[in-house]
Amino acid sequence: MRDSGELCIETAERAIGYTFKNSCLLVKALTHASVTDARVDSNERLEFLGDSVLGLVTSERIFSLFPNLLEGEMTKIKSTAVSRRTCADIADAMGLIDLLLLGKGMRGGAPLPRSLAAAALEAIIAAIYLDGGLDAAREFLAPHLDPCIQKAARLGHQENFKSVLQQHAQQQLGATPHYRVIDEQGPDHAKSFKIGVEIDGHMYPPQWGQSKKRAEQLAALEALREIGLIERTKDGEVRLIESADAK
Repeated sequence: MRDSGELCIETAERAIGYTFKNSCLLVKALTHASVTDARVDSNERLEFLGDSVLGLVTSERIFSLFPNLLEGEMTKIKSTAVSRRTCADIADAMGLIDLLLLGKGMRGGAPLPRSLAAAALEAIIAAIYLDGGLDAAREFLAPHLDPCIQKAARLGHQENFKSVLQQHAQQQLGATPHYRVIDEQGPDHAKSFKIGVEIDGHMYPPQWGQSKKRAEQLAALEALREIGLIERTKDGEVRLIESADAK
């Protein structure tokens, strides 16, 4: 995380794996609104464009990699591949958060929200698209996206455990899951939540998460584990069990 004006172009290009013809695009993609006098000078407009480019390239990759999948299945995989969590994971692997130009008030103290890393990735995607065209964006994204796409397709749940649990509960139990906040800790800007899911009067073991959304997903995952609908592979991945008993 750097102050404005301290970005090393060569270091950033090595981390990203792309050499810009117009390095101003790279600087803007890594400029947070906290170091600009006007938000229009930050990376927010690039983030908007990058989100659309990411969606297009992801759709193309899924369409190409899985010629036999129907629209609904492709949509589920895409929702994982373009999620803020996936974008943040890719950005973290590149070290984008350390390249961001941030205001002094954002440095130090509590960890930065991962949404900053995700936004930076989308801005970088747009910068590459504007600098080198759609082919350059595809070449940049493919090695990062393809493993995420393949994993989402292989595991079967697209990391949306709430959706899997709701489908099972409604179809097999005739009930709807209800999520309860059991506890919460931490300051308002960095709260953690302990949430459990209740189905037809049975409360499953609650789980902690750094947001309500994350805690609910982990609570749903724990319920699926207890019900017997998921298993862990030898690599530690969570896989949806596709068996007659689990459907």
